[in-house]
This record gives sequence, structure tokens and C-alpha cells, in this order.
Amino acid sequence: MTPWALANSPVGQWHTLDEKTGELKSMVVIFEHQGAVKGRVEKVLRKGADPAAKCDKCSDDRKNQPVVGLEIIRGAKKASGKNVWEDGEILDPENGKTYALRLTPIENGAKLEVRGSFGPIGRTQTWVRVP
Repeated sequence: MTPWALANSPVGQWHTLDEKTGELKSMVVIFEHQGAVKGRVEKVLRKGADPAAKCDKCSDDRKNQPVVGLEIIRGAKKASGKNVWEDGEILDPENGKTYALRLTPIENGAKLEVRGSFGPIGRTQTWVRVP
């Protein structure tokens, strides 16, 4: 991919932030795989976090898998005519739940709006591209 295409894509390395404190939480790598994007936790960055933690609350094939390396984004595809990736799912390793996913690059790809929802209820996080 060209730098411009990457800037307008969720593909890359992202820092997730704690919504309450604004501190770094983790680094997630998003990559293309068979026409969709997937993402995995590359590093846990939160102070005091256990780097060997496992997803003990997960209920699918990720149950008891280490959080580092855990695939938390699955199956999101670029929407036709829009700079949005949707129809995938995102896993919250803290509670083991999966949510419908929408990824929207913003600010020329410097940030990524990550929306997880369950029916009409959801929340949006803003991830920051790792320079």
C-alpha cells in the first residue's frame, strides 16, 4: 500500500487509550487478511498490567489465550464508496464480550474511530496511530 492509502486505512499500529485517564493502554496491530481486516494486541502498555494476562472471560476460541497476541478485531470490510470498515467484530478482553465493529480513519489517518456496539447501544474510542 502507498503511504496515502495507509493513511486512509485502519491498517497499521495503533495506541489505545484509557478512556478515564487518557494513559496508554495497549498497542494493537491491524492488518489485511483475505479481503478483511483483523487486529491483535501487540503490547500491553498500561502501568501495572500483567503482561502474561489471559482472556479468562472470553467464551469462544480465545478463551484462556494470552492477551498479548490476542486477535481482538475480526472480519471488518471496507464499505462500498465510504472510508469506513464495518461488518466485523471487536472483542473487549477485559469483559470477554464481542461487539459489532465500525472503523473510521480520521485526521488524515492519524487517528482511528473504533465503534463497538450491541444493537443501538455502543461507544466510540479514538485510537492514535503509532508514528
